[in-house]
Amino acid sequence: MGVLVDSQKERLGSPWGDLKSLVRRKQVDSAHSKRLGHHQLAKELTVPHLIAIGVGSTIGAGVYILVGTVAREHAGPALTFSFLVAGIAAALSAFCYAELASRCPSAGSAYHYSYICVGEGVAWLIGWALILEYTIGGSAVARGISPNLALLFGGENSLPFFLARQYIHGLDVVVDPCAALLVFIVTGLLCVGIKESALAQAIVTAANVCAMIFVIVAGSYLGYKTGWLGYELPTGYFPFGVDGMLAGSATVFFAYIGFDSVTSTAEEVKNPQRDLPLGIAASLSICCGLYMLISFVIVGLVPYYAMDPDTPISSAFASHGMQWAAYIITIGAFTALCSTLMGSILPQPRILMAMARDGLLPSFFSDVNKRSQVPVKCTLATGMVAATLSFFMDVSQLAGMVSVGTLLAFTIVAISVLILRYVPPDEVPFPSSLQESIDSVTLRYSTQGIGGKNPEISTSGDSSQPLLDIKNVGVEKQEALASFIVGTLNEENRRKVAGWTIMLLCVGAFGLTFAASNLWIPRLIRLTCCGVGGVLLLSGLIVLTCIDQDDARHNFGHTGGFMCPFVPLLPIACILINVYLLVNLGAATWARVSVWLLIGAVVYVFYGRSHSSLLDAVYVPAAHADEIYRTSGDTLA
Repeated sequence: MGVLVDSQKERLGSPWGDLKSLVRRKQVDSAHSKRLGHHQLAKELTVPHLIAIGVGSTIGAGVYILVGTVAREHAGPALTFSFLVAGIAAALSAFCYAELASRCPSAGSAYHYSYICVGEGVAWLIGWALILEYTIGGSAVARGISPNLALLFGGENSLPFFLARQYIHGLDVVVDPCAALLVFIVTGLLCVGIKESALAQAIVTAANVCAMIFVIVAGSYLGYKTGWLGYELPTGYFPFGVDGMLAGSATVFFAYIGFDSVTSTAEEVKNPQRDLPLGIAASLSICCGLYMLISFVIVGLVPYYAMDPDTPISSAFASHGMQWAAYIITIGAFTALCSTLMGSILPQPRILMAMARDGLLPSFFSDVNKRSQVPVKCTLATGMVAATLSFFMDVSQLAGMVSVGTLLAFTIVAISVLILRYVPPDEVPFPSSLQESIDSVTLRYSTQGIGGKNPEISTSGDSSQPLLDIKNVGVEKQEALASFIVGTLNEENRRKVAGWTIMLLCVGAFGLTFAASNLWIPRLIRLTCCGVGGVLLLSGLIVLTCIDQDDARHNFGHTGGFMCPFVPLLPIACILINVYLLVNLGAATWARVSVWLLIGAVVYVFYGRSHSSLLDAVYVPAAHADEIYRTSGDTLA
């Protein structure tokens, strides 16, 4: 029967117990959080709200600049295809997010999914990286609003004194009161309620979309009148070749970052199994369509080599005598930044709340306001930090760090889909307060002999099931592969083969992309690494295609929602794309991010690990969970 055999001190003191804390996994969602004392967020959101959040968080002012830069340097007239390819690449991650969001509809997004599928250590790093992403991202967006607002007032120095940027000689910094004020306004709006803040974001996003539609319609009219001069070039449609078009896709891919904000509101969606996949798909499709239409129109109005890299859209209209269009475009850029600011601040309090619920952060962050049913304390703390950074610091140099959190999240979500399909968690953690009920159910199953053997009950500190069983791995792996070859792969060995295959294909993806992206590596070593990485990727795809997916996937989490298609091909392609982009972010960006992640590791070691809600958890087979809750007087929601 289930017995707690180790004390907390013993578990934390042993090296193996320290390692085990990194791979302990939690339940699918907070279905029993009310019993644990957690207040739930208000279920107010529907598909239109999710579309507003997704489109508003994704379409920033960058698109008003990207079309000029990418067309001049990479894609030329093929810019539309660059946005299409990047949209398809983003859709791979969207498919993975859609399945996990509908199966695990709770606050926390990628942090929540990785805690369920991979383990506590990886989940902590993902959550910590996302905190950095949203903090730096929100501050950078806020700093970019005041210049666009000044243009609406007539020029760079047209803002009122109390809003204009000021240089402080004693501190040698340029402060931005307008940025801080806007952050405080957005923070206050988010504290009122999720439905009200989603409505406000919908209004601002609608204004931005109207400006983009104006660019498309008016630009199409001008292009029709002038004969689309930008496409009548001797260099053809691909002046930089297909390689240039693909390089442009890698650049504009970051214009699609933001749709994952939809999943951070999963706990506040009325019908998450239906609405979350629809919201993700619709928002990404709208963004892709708008991007492609704008790029098609603007590249057709002006030859790509004559584009202004700073104001490509305004200058394109000005070249046709429509200087007044610059005001509409500036309004679009201003509203795009405002909606992106809301989209940057919205997810972070929910991630902090999810981490605090799991005990990895102080309980202060898990409080939910009873009236508005939003995490007000988290939201205020997030707003204060973002406002301070945007007021005092020019965080544009740190903007590259924003991409690391997103790409890490995209990668781990794709890995989580593979784990869910092939090696889903087969044990459920229970609090030690239910030990009596666990013992009762365990004794009953032991007496009945269900399954032909006694069920195993373990504690999180000593024998929670990791994704990979590293004991006797050499012998067991050889036996599993041998049995697979002769067609007699049993369930236990199937899980081991699948687990190791997922790990090795991730290693292969990193080796292939790292070697292919770094030309300074000696040619022989590069070719060897590329070959080994390619073999691992191809072998992993073949093995996962040939072996059966786990039957437990049908009952894992909330059933009846969206299922990611083309598994394992789609998640593997998603992993490869995102790892390639991560590898190419640059050494300076990774140096800064590594410092942040190192700080996070220290926080986890000295606080999160010893305060985790799974510290004293007892793991039981998932098949026994319902009966244990019934025996203890609870019912599954």
